[in-house]
Amino acid sequence: MIDIIPAKNQKDYLMIERLADIIWREHYISIISLEQIEYMLEKYNSVKAITQKAHQGTLFYYMNYQNTPAGYFAIEIKPDYLYVSKLYVLSEYRGNKIAKKTMLFAESMAKEQGKKSIKLHVNKYNANSISAYKKMGFVNSESVVTDIGCGFIMDDYLMIKQLD
Repeated sequence: MIDIIPAKNQKDYLMIERLADIIWREHYISIISLEQIEYMLEKYNSVKAITQKAHQGTLFYYMNYQNTPAGYFAIEIKPDYLYVSKLYVLSEYRGNKIAKKTMLFAESMAKEQGKKSIKLHVNKYNANSISAYKKMGFVNSESVVTDIGCGFIMDDYLMIKQLD
């Protein structure tokens, strides 16, 4: 059983911060340096960063798999599309269709909001995620390199799913 639960307070944000710390250190160490992981955890996935983004309108959620926190995601509602700014699942829960259910949730929200597409960025070297997104109907739109400060960059693909 997969439950999608809105993150609404500091306790929820702290749980997301802890999930991020585990997921990023295990998954991204083969893709980016430990220094960049630590920088991005603080800049984008700390309680402070989550609180700030939530106050600016970003919607944060966590996913429970059989009543256990298994991952988190964030959505930004843009004028013309819905943007999935984060989607991360603990390694031991991958393969249980958590990301798929999350994307169906995002798609439903996008349609309710009258949006014509969903967009997300994915690291160019994150082959498993790219493959999963393609299976869910996303197409690779463009290559995007973003300077995130302190000498670090994000080297991503922008992927888009058009909605009916």
